[in-house]
Amino acid sequence: MKTQYYTASSLDGFIATEDDSLEWLFPLTDLNESSYPEFIAQVGAIAMGSTTYQWILAHADEMVAETGSPWPYQQPTWVFTTRSLPALKEADIRFVKGDVKIIHQAMQRAAGSKNIWVVGGGDLAGQFYDAGLLNELIVQVGSVTLGKGKPVLPREIVQPPLSLTSVRQMGQGMVELRYDVSYN
Repeated sequence: MKTQYYTASSLDGFIATEDDSLEWLFPLTDLNESSYPEFIAQVGAIAMGSTTYQWILAHADEMVAETGSPWPYQQPTWVFTTRSLPALKEADIRFVKGDVKIIHQAMQRAAGSKNIWVVGGGDLAGQFYDAGLLNELIVQVGSVTLGKGKPVLPREIVQPPLSLTSVRQMGQGMVELRYDVSYN
């Protein structure tokens, strides 16, 4: 079992624009031609920030058109938030706040032998990193720059550095980088 941060980024290191838009991402690749189908098959639990959750809710019509449901995941999802958010009846969602270490234990039990996906945002992934819980970083880098926005991982990671394990080109617009995370 791994705890993985799987995300997409602009070439200059942003996962979303300042107003949380992901529109820049969609023209760059076909999800079915990426590693996503294999990746999601190995996910047993999901950690999600409140902004990502709200983005999914705001784009429910697009989710229904793409997946047949307003909620695109079958896995139990822990939404980290400090505010009250609406729940979706169709989804196994648990609203939580506090130390990711404590919540990670419940996620491990739910995931069984499968992986935990930290879907976003970057600060939530950083909290898992800070707690020594992040095992792998998978970033699909798109061939666009945003100039500013929400950073991939707003943490300084220098010693030890991340260890690049694979590089995969996905069409003309994306490349996937996989890194193992080590701790001193």
